[in-house]
Amino acid sequence: MITDTENPVLRVAPAAPAEAAAHFRASLAFHADVSDVAAALAAGGDPGFVVLDSRSTEAWDQGHIPGAVHLPTALIPGQAARLLDRAVPVVTYCWGPGCNGATRAALALAELGYQVKELLGGFEYWAREGFEFETWEGRERRAADPLTAPRQGDDCGC
Repeated sequence: MITDTENPVLRVAPAAPAEAAAHFRASLAFHADVSDVAAALAAGGDPGFVVLDSRSTEAWDQGHIPGAVHLPTALIPGQAARLLDRAVPVVTYCWGPGCNGATRAALALAELGYQVKELLGGFEYWAREGFEFETWEGRERRAADPLTAPRQGDDCGC
């Protein structure tokens, strides 16, 4: 039998259920899922939030979420008030899970008084899940990566 001290998963004991619930509830308050954002935008009308791409102009030109506001993180302090309404929540994204640009953008916006969430997976997962995106040449869509998105018409069940 493996003891807790030998088991790398249980070397640090799991949190108490109430503490875990508080943590995961808070996580949902800070993060948005790519498919949820896509569904809200596709429903038409006002989704109740604005999407903000915090990457460079070169990255924006290669592809971005349709309707997103482009505001590189470094420019947020000087330009956020001109481009964003403080009463409207903001969902930030950058390239993907290997980049903390969306986190830094979300922090900068929160420090300026905006309600903000970070898009899990960023632009990488937007494209990998097969959602339409815009480039400097027009709109594109790639086939969904079967490892990141359910088959067309299927629900991942989560």
